[in-house]
Amino acid sequence: MISPKSLYVLLGLVFVSCAVGPDFKTPNSDVPAAWSFGKSRPAATPANPADLVRWWRKFHDAKLNSLVEQAINANLDVKIAVSRLNQARAARQGAAAPFWPWLNATGGETQSQVGGSGPGTGSASSYHGALTAAWELDLFGGNRRNLESATARQAAAAADLDGTRLSMAAEVALTYCQLRSIQDQIVVAHRNLLTQQHSAEITHERRGAGFASDLDVVNSDALVSSTQAQIPSLETAEKSSAHAIAVLLGRPPADLVGMLTVSGPVPTASASVPTGIPSDLLRRRPDIRSAEANAHAATANIGVAVADLFPNFSLNGSLSQQSAKLSDWLSPAARVSSYGPSFNWALFQGGSIQANIRVQQALRDQSVLTYRKTVLTALQEVEDAMVSESNEYKRRASLVEAVTANRRAVDLSTKLYTAGQTDFINVLNAQRLLLQSESELTLSNLALATDLISLYKALGGGW
Repeated sequence: MISPKSLYVLLGLVFVSCAVGPDFKTPNSDVPAAWSFGKSRPAATPANPADLVRWWRKFHDAKLNSLVEQAINANLDVKIAVSRLNQARAARQGAAAPFWPWLNATGGETQSQVGGSGPGTGSASSYHGALTAAWELDLFGGNRRNLESATARQAAAAADLDGTRLSMAAEVALTYCQLRSIQDQIVVAHRNLLTQQHSAEITHERRGAGFASDLDVVNSDALVSSTQAQIPSLETAEKSSAHAIAVLLGRPPADLVGMLTVSGPVPTASASVPTGIPSDLLRRRPDIRSAEANAHAATANIGVAVADLFPNFSLNGSLSQQSAKLSDWLSPAARVSSYGPSFNWALFQGGSIQANIRVQQALRDQSVLTYRKTVLTALQEVEDAMVSESNEYKRRASLVEAVTANRRAVDLSTKLYTAGQTDFINVLNAQRLLLQSESELTLSNLALATDLISLYKALGGGW
């Protein structure tokens, strides 16, 4: 029988003992003090995380806002991530269970046959019931390390959910901008087609009057047909983008075609994005927070493995009743009780415990390296997005000038050709260059929107 003094000693050991294994520290990572491209950005960008919340609203497009906010709740990948977070929460609750005593109850009736088939044979009944209880004393912290690991895994699942929502918002925004860009390209193609058809009509008239050659007619008709051929492919891409957005919202592909095939411009946003400083990413990027939490869980698992080297102590007790008659079952004479401490110590396991410790150490090393790689990748994504965004602004400005000049060239060449002062080849070249430059300007608008979305996503998007 354990004495009260011994019980107090054991309980004291539970509360003052240290958990074996290493304590987690956030891994060191090479994070610069400032962005290398920050000085060349078009405007100062204060480090206010609130500016990144609902960043898609910066594009001032009500339909885009509605689509993104529907996807954040309805997308199937988001729902899967929510379920994984619920799983991690339940696993943490399970990891906390060993800190509580457990209690089991058993009972039943037993029928015993006495003798054979001759005289004196018969049967006897007995009734039994028991309560057993135990409380594991976590002297070496294995259970505490396991709970620490489960808590970290829950944090990783929460960060993964944030990351899924961020990715989903960016994916919807990108696909929506692609849809609008395709619609702009269709408008550009139709507008240029009208100009080219008008030139072809002039060419046919001039040939009838003997002022143009068959070659001019053939060239003008070929340009019209070439432009016409681009439109069906663009319309196919338009429908595909609408289908993709519907699926991202967890809906059948054709659900949004009617709403989204009403043409609109590519959304534009302010160039001033709150980039802050590189170290902000360590708390703002969901993938970095997830990688850090996974490294924490892996470190705690080393302690769980190391605890297996030490004895496992517990306090046990039982109370049982057994009698031949049900009426005597609760009598003191039928009662048997026991209680006391016990321990279990794996003295020899063929090296399996030491091998498991090395496995957990290797997994910890891998998770630390993964964390560092995630940080470096995040820094690269931000730097790339800032460079691309800034240069795209310059490219777009040049394309605007090119479109203005090419429109003037088409106008002049058409007038000169009609007046018989230039060859039709100059009209064709001007029209080709106009279509090309307008198409490139449309794609530049898309690239600029894509770069801004990529930058918001790289910065962590407010989560």
